[in-house]
Amino acid sequence: MTATTDGSTGALPPRAAAATDSTTAQSSTAPRSTTARPPLAEGEAPGALAAAERATARAAEHLLSLQDEQGWWKGDLETNVTMDAEDLLLRQFLGVQDEETTRAAALYIRSEQRPDGTWATFLGGPGELSTTIEAYVALRLAGDAPDAPHMAAASAWIREQGGIAASRVFTRIWLALFGWWKWEDLPELPPEIMFLPKWFPLNLYDFGQWARQTIVPLTVVSAKRPVRPAPFPLDELHTDPARPNPPRPLAPAASWDGAFQRLDAALHHYRRFPLRRLRRLALQQAARWIIERQENDGCWGGIQPPAVYSIIALHLLGYDLDHPVLREGLNSLDRFAVRREDGSRMIEACQSPVWDTCLATIALADAGVAPDHPALVKAADWMLDEQIDRTGDWAVRRPGLTPGGWAFEFHNDTYPDIDDTAEVVLALKRVRHPDPARVETAVRRAARWNLGMQSKNGAWGAFDADNTSTLPNRLPFCDFGEVVDPPSADVTAHVVEMLAFLGERHDPRTRRGVEWLLAEQEESGAWFGRWGVNYVYGTGSVLPALVAAGIPASHPAIRRAVRWLEAVQNDDGGWGEDLRSYRDAEWIGRGTSTASQTAWALMALLAAGEREGKAVERGVAWLVDTQRPDGSWDEPHFTGTGFPWDFSINYHLYRQVFPLTALGRYVHGELFTPDRLEA
Repeated sequence: MTATTDGSTGALPPRAAAATDSTTAQSSTAPRSTTARPPLAEGEAPGALAAAERATARAAEHLLSLQDEQGWWKGDLETNVTMDAEDLLLRQFLGVQDEETTRAAALYIRSEQRPDGTWATFLGGPGELSTTIEAYVALRLAGDAPDAPHMAAASAWIREQGGIAASRVFTRIWLALFGWWKWEDLPELPPEIMFLPKWFPLNLYDFGQWARQTIVPLTVVSAKRPVRPAPFPLDELHTDPARPNPPRPLAPAASWDGAFQRLDAALHHYRRFPLRRLRRLALQQAARWIIERQENDGCWGGIQPPAVYSIIALHLLGYDLDHPVLREGLNSLDRFAVRREDGSRMIEACQSPVWDTCLATIALADAGVAPDHPALVKAADWMLDEQIDRTGDWAVRRPGLTPGGWAFEFHNDTYPDIDDTAEVVLALKRVRHPDPARVETAVRRAARWNLGMQSKNGAWGAFDADNTSTLPNRLPFCDFGEVVDPPSADVTAHVVEMLAFLGERHDPRTRRGVEWLLAEQEESGAWFGRWGVNYVYGTGSVLPALVAAGIPASHPAIRRAVRWLEAVQNDDGGWGEDLRSYRDAEWIGRGTSTASQTAWALMALLAAGEREGKAVERGVAWLVDTQRPDGSWDEPHFTGTGFPWDFSINYHLYRQVFPLTALGRYVHGELFTPDRLEA
């Protein structure tokens, strides 16, 4: 499957306005309201509401046109060029590179270079050292000369930043594969970690699922320390080629950094004299662990980084490239490639069909599309088929819990996530399905699973319960972003909202989630956004959940959040927040207005009863004014979060689903609420 750059799958052309029968014609064109339109607010211009209605209809029709014939939606998932650079490095390491793939990847990498010669991790962001190094090396592999102007600018900047020695561990691992860095100068990651009991600090399940899937194959790579012949030197990327890794003083022994540095030194010593039988058993256990978690499509966890490292690890353990496990693994990587009109090739770190489909279903339903519309029923059928009925790593901390969640991707039965599960339930409850008993069974299984994944503090993380150890982030090896999965406000809010819609707002477990959310509110009135940028996302997630759970709009926490949203609204009427808000408080709530972030703010304000407020009026006007003629919005900015600051995402369907949701709720008022459902 290959996606297109406008967020569509390319699988279907836009639907024709005319239909072949009266039923289809009624439901496949403009949305029809299922409730009486709310009266005009005092002073509200009829033309403004009419413009919002027209924008809603155009947006719904555009979103309907993007649905795949199987019922799902999927937009491009854009991250940064390390995905593309590492894809080329992997092909070089395995000896499977080809001219066309290399050319297309290099074309994309060059297109993302900034004028100063660097590469960033998000649009408008600063140059990032490791990303720039990996992009530079990939272009060298593609044949770009080091003295070419764009390459010389990159290498000069890299040296100014401290060279390869200052890059993150993962970058230096890739370079070590070709002898461009010494394995001895990397943190040790012994495969014997596989045998640490689940109660022991730093055991495998203390890491978040994304880190866990990456660490296991890297223990094999660390143990094997392979080196392929380097096709060229990289002296130009060192501040001093004669001393590429100048010594650094150890941190004080009493500090965490100092303690882990000394532990790493001990592990390096152990590597020279390992218990050979234990090492052999550990490598066998790692291989078994990796193979058991390969998905039906050949990938691992539905995400690209673990797939890349798993392929390398198994190859080092003797699996040849024709072995079914590796053959399917390599084939799966091609499905992460997005071909663009200019001939370039972008690699997605992950694919988001379940997430996109449930959000699209919610958006269309809230925009007034009939609940029995064929597109919504087809989406529901596809989501129902994707429900996971087998246990995964989450069962380590919740043994005996019956499965019932949904994952993010096409194929990922090992790692369902709590966030997707909550949103799929909210989507399914909006559809009038011809088999309501099937839907109800799936919803109850999902709710039971999500409730079982509640952490001890009353909140929810993304993939695991109580994944809250602070030690993994302190390891010298773990400098590539967040590696644990503690509860977050946005995920907890979505679960609370789901429970409220299921009539469980008075359940003690729901109330604990509400209490946790209220306690997590920042002094400013906002909530931190773990999986979206940032406080606008967190606040946009929490307010609808609190109101759905029965917190009145007059509650002090709601009023503080409203005041904060009003205070950070841009002069143009929209909302935006730059990713730098994760590091710099000056950026909190500040940034170029975007369609998705404006929609999040509007969804929060509408939930808080502010439909008649000036901020909502200006925000709706911004969405109406910036809509493109085809009903879509343009959004080059990154508003999704993988790891706060370290890994940012531009979900290409966010620009469509969230504005449509906000406009639909504005136009139709309380179209779909827990109270209406219970009634």
